[in-house]
Amino acid sequence: MLNKISESKIHAIRWIIVIGWLLLTFSLFYDPITHNWTDPNNLLSPLRDSLPPVLVQGEYLSELPYPIATRVFWGMAIPSAIMILLIFGHETWRRICPLYFLSQIPRALGLKPLLNINKNRWLTKNHFYLQFALLFIGLNSRILFVNSDRLALATLFITTILSAITIVFLYGGRSWCHYVCPFGIVQMVFTGPRGLLGSNAYLAPPRSITQSMCRTTDKVSGKETSACIGCKSACFDIDAEKAYWQDLQKPGRRLVQYGYLGLVISYFVYYRLYAGNFDYYFSGAWAHEENQLSLLWKPGFYIAEQAINIPKIFAVPLTFFVGVVITYWICRKVEKLYTAYLKRKYPLISSQQILHRIFSLCTFVAFNCFFIYGGRPEILRLPVIVQLLFNAFVVLVSAFWLVRTWNRSEEKYNKDSLAHSFRRQIEKLPIDVSSYLNQRSLNDLTSDELFVLASVLPKFRQKEGFQIYKAIFKDGLVQQNFTSADSLEALEEIRSHLGLNEEDHYSILSELSSEQPHLLYPNQRQTKIYGTTRKSTQYNRVSTQSDLPTLIRAKRQ
Repeated sequence: MLNKISESKIHAIRWIIVIGWLLLTFSLFYDPITHNWTDPNNLLSPLRDSLPPVLVQGEYLSELPYPIATRVFWGMAIPSAIMILLIFGHETWRRICPLYFLSQIPRALGLKPLLNINKNRWLTKNHFYLQFALLFIGLNSRILFVNSDRLALATLFITTILSAITIVFLYGGRSWCHYVCPFGIVQMVFTGPRGLLGSNAYLAPPRSITQSMCRTTDKVSGKETSACIGCKSACFDIDAEKAYWQDLQKPGRRLVQYGYLGLVISYFVYYRLYAGNFDYYFSGAWAHEENQLSLLWKPGFYIAEQAINIPKIFAVPLTFFVGVVITYWICRKVEKLYTAYLKRKYPLISSQQILHRIFSLCTFVAFNCFFIYGGRPEILRLPVIVQLLFNAFVVLVSAFWLVRTWNRSEEKYNKDSLAHSFRRQIEKLPIDVSSYLNQRSLNDLTSDELFVLASVLPKFRQKEGFQIYKAIFKDGLVQQNFTSADSLEALEEIRSHLGLNEEDHYSILSELSSEQPHLLYPNQRQTKIYGTTRKSTQYNRVSTQSDLPTLIRAKRQ
C-alpha cells in the first residue's frame, strides 16, 4: 500500500521508527523514569498496572512498578507488525522495517558485497529450514531468557542488528531479509500471495519500481532509481505473488506454513502448562518478572495443581517440538484428505492450487490464534466495548483476506498479467473500443472478456495483432513470467484470440532474439549494484541468436 509513497518520505518514516527502536534499546540499559508510569497508585498514568494478583504454580506473583520497554515491545510492537502484514502486505512492512534500514548501512557507505549469494547453493536452497530453525530458537529464547530480562533483550537486539549488517555486507541487497531473517517467514505466512490491501506488481509498467523493491533517490535528478542487485530470483519485494507461487512447493515451505502454526499454538499453550492458568499470560506479568533467569532450573510444567519436575529450560523446547510435530502431522493429514476429495470432485485441479488453499487456511487460523492471545495483555486494559470491537475487526479482516485469496492460482495470476499487458496495447490502437463494450471501459473487463474482445474487433488487422503480440511477449520476458522455451504454451490463448499461429510466434521470437538478446538469454543480463553496472555474459555461445527458434522447435519435437 505504501509502494507509491516516495522513497524520501519513507526514509523519514524509517528514521523515526529506527530512532524509537534505538531509544527502546537504550532504555533497556538505563531507565529511571518509566517505572513510575506502571505504578498502580499513579492514577494519572494510562499505563498503570492495576490488574488482579496473578497465581503462578500455586503461588501469587509479587509485582512491583517496572520500566515499560519489554511491555511495549512484546505487547504493542510485535502485534502491530503482524496486523500490518495481513492487512497492508509485506510491501508496507518491508519499506518501514527498522532492521532492514539498519542492515543497509554497508550500502549507505558505498560498500560493494564481497560474495555472490547465488554461489552459496546451500543457503539459497535450504533457507526456509534455516529461518524456521532460527524462529524456533528465538521463541524458545524469548520464554527462557528475554521476555522480561532487560539486559538479555538488549543483547538480542544488538546481536540481531549486527548479524543483519554482516549478512548484507557479505552478500548485499536484501540477503538478510530473504535468506536469514526469521521474521521473513512470518511475513511470507501472513502475506500469502498478497496482503488484503497490498498492490499488484503486474499492474505496473515493465521495468518500473514495484512494491518494496530496493530503491534509492538519485542525488542529481531527485528521481527514484532501482538499487536491485538480483540477490533473489522471483523476489518477494519486486512481485510478492510471483515469488509466492514459485516458492510454494520449494523444500521447507510446508514446514514454514504448518510449523509456524504449531509454534503459535505451542507458544501460548506453554504459559498455561507452566503457570497452571491463562491469567499469567493475559496479565502480561511475564514481560516484567524480576527473576526470569533464576527460574530456568525450576519445574517447567504445572498440571492439575501439581508441579512436574522437568526443568523449564527443557520443558520449553519440548513443548515447542511436540507442538510443531503434532500440528505438522495434522496439517499433512488434512492436506491429503482434502486433496483426495478435490481430485474426485474436480479432477483437473492442480496440486499447487490445493496446497495454496491449505496454506491460506493455516494463515487464517494462525492469525486468529495469535490475536486471541497476541497483544491481549494490553487489549484487556481497554473498555469491554473496545475489546469486542477489536475481536470483530480481527475476524473480519482475516475473513476478507481468506475469501480474496481462496480461489487465487498461479494460472489466474499469469492470465491477469497477460491481460494487463494486452489492455495496455489495445489502448494504443486508434479504435473506439467503448462502442463495442456498451460504454464500459477496458478497465471494467475481466481477463476472459478482454481476450474475447480481440477476436471481435472488426478493425483488428493482422499487422496490429502482430505488434500487440510482440509487445506482450516482450513484457512477459521482461517480467520473467515465462522463458523463451515455454513461451509458446504460455501465450497460446492470447495467440488464438489474435489470430496468430506458431509460425508467427517463432517469427516474433526470432525478431526479439536479434533486437534484445538479453531477454532470451537469462544469464546474459546487466545487474545494477549500488550505482554501478556489472555485466555477465556467461551463456552458451555455441548457437547463434538466430538459431534460437530452431532449437526450441527441435526441443519440442
